[in-house]
Amino acid sequence: MKSAELEKLARRHGISLTRPSPDNREVAISGETKRKILQALKIDLPAAADPGNGAPRRELKPAAKKIARSFLPDFLSGTRVWGVSLQLYELRSARNWGIGDFEDLSDMADLAGSLGADFIGLTPLHAPFLADPDRCSPYEPSSRQHLNPLYIAIDRVPGFASSPELEQQWTNLRQTDLVDYIGVAQIKLRALRDLWPAWRQRSVIDGAYDPADFDAFAAQGGNSLRLHALFECLSFSMVERGAGAGWHRWPADFQRFDSAAVAEFERGHADDVRFHMWLQWLAHRQLTQAADRARKAGLRIGLYLDLAVGEAVDGSATWSEPDTYISKATIGSPPDPFAVDGQDWHLAGYLPSAIAAGEMSPFRRMVSAAMRYAGAIRIDHAAALRRLFLVPLGSRPDGGAYVRYPEEALLQILAEVSAEHRCLVIGEDLGLIPKGLQDDLAAAHILSYRILSYEQDEKGFKPADVYPVLALACISTHDHQTLAGWWRGADIQARCDHGIVPPDLTERHLEHRKRERSSLKAALKTADLDLPAGLTARASRETLRELTVSAYRFIARTPSLLVAVRLADLTDEKKPTNIPGTSDSYPNWRPKLSVLLEDMTSSPLLERVTAAMREERPQNRLGRERLEGGRILNRQG
Repeated sequence: MKSAELEKLARRHGISLTRPSPDNREVAISGETKRKILQALKIDLPAAADPGNGAPRRELKPAAKKIARSFLPDFLSGTRVWGVSLQLYELRSARNWGIGDFEDLSDMADLAGSLGADFIGLTPLHAPFLADPDRCSPYEPSSRQHLNPLYIAIDRVPGFASSPELEQQWTNLRQTDLVDYIGVAQIKLRALRDLWPAWRQRSVIDGAYDPADFDAFAAQGGNSLRLHALFECLSFSMVERGAGAGWHRWPADFQRFDSAAVAEFERGHADDVRFHMWLQWLAHRQLTQAADRARKAGLRIGLYLDLAVGEAVDGSATWSEPDTYISKATIGSPPDPFAVDGQDWHLAGYLPSAIAAGEMSPFRRMVSAAMRYAGAIRIDHAAALRRLFLVPLGSRPDGGAYVRYPEEALLQILAEVSAEHRCLVIGEDLGLIPKGLQDDLAAAHILSYRILSYEQDEKGFKPADVYPVLALACISTHDHQTLAGWWRGADIQARCDHGIVPPDLTERHLEHRKRERSSLKAALKTADLDLPAGLTARASRETLRELTVSAYRFIARTPSLLVAVRLADLTDEKKPTNIPGTSDSYPNWRPKLSVLLEDMTSSPLLERVTAAMREERPQNRLGRERLEGGRILNRQG
């Protein structure tokens, strides 16, 4: 195919002909990249040149956008609210089995409600690889349409009976500073297997866990639930054979869900398949109960759930729906000043042609799966609503390209599903954001995501009053150090220690952090907030606690409708949750909090920060903003 024809075909299928470089230039993508991306999009190149087969799309001038609006709760028209963000697994309690669970979440909801919070923000609860528990990143799930059974509180399942052996095992797991996912999975799945026979025979009857509800859940889940459960059974079987939990390493006749070998396996493992469907039901019941507890505790938004941008390339989702996913390219990011070679996140994304197709499109099913429990969802990497950077298999990230997605259709789906579930939408709009997308999201009533350390310009930290109203503001996330860690430069040192950034660049970053510290002090001072004495780079623990309180007051004073208070800040954590760019060199997604859930109220920072939140964002009082006629208006007094 000639170069001009290839370029025209790439344009027709939404492939951008350039990508950014670290020095902010636009670099033309190669012909090889165009071919590989077209193949990844399942466009047959020779056939695509023939107008008779209907493959290429006629180029049309973009029409004026018709942006549908997502749901916003009525009470937000007269107030600004705050909540607590955390990772469920990191919660310690006197009763859990070495990992935070849905009962801990219910107890956390009671605590948050007593403190005046209106939501609890959680990293994804998506289904992992149960047969390979060490694959624990919540942002590389096996399936986004199903839940993580490791969060089931087994001691709350009717019929459960403890034993001295079990108690010793969960006591040992509870005492570790890192979540032992393998140990947790072994003990929980064994206990659930012991419970299953009685449930299968309908000899366990309980109002909150009605067997008839399980039957209805299984029927409603349909093929999606059945195939996920079947995948889990196959995954365990393949691990026993040494083939691995992910389907890419399975024998060829098991790599398709509709093969004769898979059908034969299912016939011989019908009870196991039903068991894994039961696990999903238990997780569903307990997450529903936690959402109910949150509402009863006075959290007006309730649970706020995160959605990963993609799924594992070899997980349940891609195995169950191969025609829905891109199979020859993965999601990543182009080269930029902080990742000069670009990034390959090794995640599978939906095909642009499939993501919004049909009455129950993949995107609709995915967001519905979260919104059924949530009063808010956060879309990780919201740029994916318009485009994704795809890296062809076997290529480096600088050999990838941006591909357009049906933004208008996706925003329409979000509007419809959010209205159905009365669930507001937050878009993580950080990093390389296409021009105009933030305006589109604001028009669609999707809240922006604003992190304190990112809200800087050439003058320094931005004043609190310039933050957007339609936003969630926070100090840090799971990918960052706590504020105290940021102040000390622990994030910079960690990137150096793990070989992410070379020493010479580290020195420049440390120098820049000096200027950032000075700028943050200036911003807090301008906002008439107290600055503790001795606020130097080597400030004491107590001094940094005072800084944390002032910084949260600053964030609370922004016009942004939502503010998230990170639980790790309140418990004064020293270990970060996740260091992006590391894999084996740091125990990502494993550190637990240093404080028991039952002892949270004795944390000095929790008392002081939440008191500041209540003062700055009191419940049941009119705030300074209101929504009127779809427009955000400033209000004095």
